[in-house]
Amino acid sequence: MSQTLTSLLEVSIDFDQSHLFFPKLVVTLLAGMLLLIAVIHRARLVEIVRTRGAGLAFFEENADKFRLFSTVGLIVIYFVSMDYVGQLFPNTGLGFLFCSIAFIAALSLVYVHEVTRSVLLVIACNALIAPLAVWYVLGSLFDITLP
Repeated sequence: MSQTLTSLLEVSIDFDQSHLFFPKLVVTLLAGMLLLIAVIHRARLVEIVRTRGAGLAFFEENADKFRLFSTVGLIVIYFVSMDYVGQLFPNTGLGFLFCSIAFIAALSLVYVHEVTRSVLLVIACNALIAPLAVWYVLGSLFDITLP
């Protein structure tokens, strides 16, 4: 028996591959859920393809294309800018914080129906408090490096 109690308590982390653990886990779980949904609802899926498949359009007639394309554009800008701002303030998580505040505010403005003073106050509070809380919890309490 070559293992001692101290060797069982040692942890070895391959930092070149450790960041890939959670994305692989999430993709695997999503693929499993997709397969489960397809198996459970296969009769409904066949019916949808049979009845609507030939005339199925990419967009519904009254689809809100502005919100769709705004959301996609904001997400792309968010990830690109987070890397850029993160390089200005390395190893502080400020790239995540500043870009998340701007992203939440902009996305909220895209989806708000009526802009009033109270709605803007709620959007501003949400855009400040939510990223600050996440930044503090992940960066300080769990010591997770943010961009």
